[in-house]
Amino acid sequence: MATNIDHTATATANKIKEVPNKVDYLNLPCPIPYEELHREALMSLKPELFEGLRFDFTKGLNQKFSLSHSVFMGPTEIPSQSSEAIKIPTAHYEFGANFIDPQLMLFGRVLTDGRVNARVKCDLTDNLALKANAQLTSEPHMSHAMFNFDYKGKDYRTQLQLGNGALFGASYIQSVTPHVSLGGEVFWAGQHRKSGIGYAARYETDELVATGQVASTGMVALSYVQKLSQKVSLATDFMYNYMSKDVTSSVGYDYILRQARLRGKIDSNGCISAFLEERLSMGLMFILSAELDHRKKDYKFGFGLTVG
Repeated sequence: MATNIDHTATATANKIKEVPNKVDYLNLPCPIPYEELHREALMSLKPELFEGLRFDFTKGLNQKFSLSHSVFMGPTEIPSQSSEAIKIPTAHYEFGANFIDPQLMLFGRVLTDGRVNARVKCDLTDNLALKANAQLTSEPHMSHAMFNFDYKGKDYRTQLQLGNGALFGASYIQSVTPHVSLGGEVFWAGQHRKSGIGYAARYETDELVATGQVASTGMVALSYVQKLSQKVSLATDFMYNYMSKDVTSSVGYDYILRQARLRGKIDSNGCISAFLEERLSMGLMFILSAELDHRKKDYKFGFGLTVG
């Protein structure tokens, strides 16, 4: 009798475990912003590659205010009709000031070539944030400014964009299941008399992220990131423009070590790149960058040092 009761209790417990958890559609997670749909793929496949020497130094004056100094020396590629890249040696210095507060962040940069960059992020409320960035330059028609109003809901996000040149844009993304989010965007560039609409879908779990995006401008973008472990992930992307018929795809890796991070990729044009960041000590980082384009005979190598 006792044995039968034990078997019955075990079978009942197994049936309870087999019943899938019901999805609470009134308590879905908040998705990432629409503009960051391909965030994981971009982090792995498109690091900030450079050529030449780069040195960055940041000095904190107090808990909220800091100053930064950046020096760059290396060649700059200029447009040409030749298949081979034409480069001229350049060098510039950049001075920056940063103010970081939980509700307000200000970043300013001044370059020796006359450019002035500014970025602002301000939390107006717990759910509404203002982002602004601007660039002033001596070149005609190259200065620009952009204002973004981001609203974060319980299971959705929406954004309104305003920019110079009569640029208006809006986007919305909604979680429809615990792992799937759908969204769309519209924009109008009054200065160029162009408008567009786009749609996107994103599937995310603890082990993978898959994203698809299509727009009326002709752009189709797909990306996929597979997390093999907490330290290793593989990524691939596919870009297609059905108006110009341009197609590019790439596959890469992202390997995070205890004191270093190594990223690399190869694309359909035969371009190979690698980017290494190694922390030598607290506040000191060494950077190596390499990009090989055999078809254009363009080979770029760079190394840098970041202090602070």
